[in-house]
Amino acid sequence: MSVRSIDLGRRPERIAIVKPSALGDIAHSLPVLSALRCRFPEAHISWVVNRCYAPILEGHPDLDEVVCFDRAAMRKGWLKGSVEFARFLKQLRARQFDVVIDLQGLFRTGMMTLTSGAKVRIGLASAREGASLGYTHRVDDLTDITHAVDRYWRVIEALGDAPAKKTFHVPVQAEARTWARDRLRELPRPWLMVGVGSRWLTKRWPPEHFAALVRRASAEFGGSAIFVGAPEERELAAQAASLVGGPECQLTGVTTLPQLVAVLGEADVMIANDTGPLHLAVALGRPVVAPYTCTRVEKTGPYAQSERGVETSVWCKGSYLKTCPRMECMAELTPERLWPALESILRTWEPQQHAA
Repeated sequence: MSVRSIDLGRRPERIAIVKPSALGDIAHSLPVLSALRCRFPEAHISWVVNRCYAPILEGHPDLDEVVCFDRAAMRKGWLKGSVEFARFLKQLRARQFDVVIDLQGLFRTGMMTLTSGAKVRIGLASAREGASLGYTHRVDDLTDITHAVDRYWRVIEALGDAPAKKTFHVPVQAEARTWARDRLRELPRPWLMVGVGSRWLTKRWPPEHFAALVRRASAEFGGSAIFVGAPEERELAAQAASLVGGPECQLTGVTTLPQLVAVLGEADVMIANDTGPLHLAVALGRPVVAPYTCTRVEKTGPYAQSERGVETSVWCKGSYLKTCPRMECMAELTPERLWPALESILRTWEPQQHAA
């Protein structure tokens, strides 16, 4: 049964958030961490996360411990993966959590939650793959179309005394910040961070569209295009960069996660698909502009910047299909459709720079 209110009985001493992946989902979950710290200031709070994403949480002022889950070990064969997972579950149980909150809601995280041994095990009613069988409390999040950030926030509301404001905090490592500023120092501003890639083909706005948008911005405001993303996105980024025709810096596939955080923290604006780096930039407080083809702004748009997520108008918009034989949205959602949002950001940036 789904609930809207949870009585913990006594103040928990040890709390765990289970949200192993992915980058954007972790960014969306950050307000839950800060709210838990506000609600339970003396508690020891841990976060279970895939090892590759751990750097985004390390040094967070509201977090006591990052518990790394080695997702890669699960791909080394059924037997070895099962042994590794069983070992991890044993280590998790040894931490003796009072409360475990599963924000992922899949079979593996449901198993983590169940076997943790916590007396209170909380998850969302929308959990899949039988994950909810591991919960003592399922928080109602199925009543309407809700942004991911607000869905996760339902847990905080259920615990009572929810803070009035959702706080996003992304630690920026000093060494990474120095690296980023050194790389960007000689480039003319404004700095336009550009993320052309996506694992989903249906999210992947064409490189020539990104280039056209950057060219128009450069013609009116100057500046530089700084391309960021994963190693497998280098070819797409190179295609877009070759069409820009102005100052650009290619950082796609060459940054560590802390360096990516630091670079995005320096952005005057970010233009990217509905992907992790976009939501990371939002969490860092940077203005963004994003094309939305197969996903919906109201569910996974740039949080508190929904007007800067521009959706296609084709009949199948927001289908959440990862592949599509038609891809009509890519031609329909033109750079001109995104230009007003980008222009508005840059016109606001321009007088601020002159005043400085």
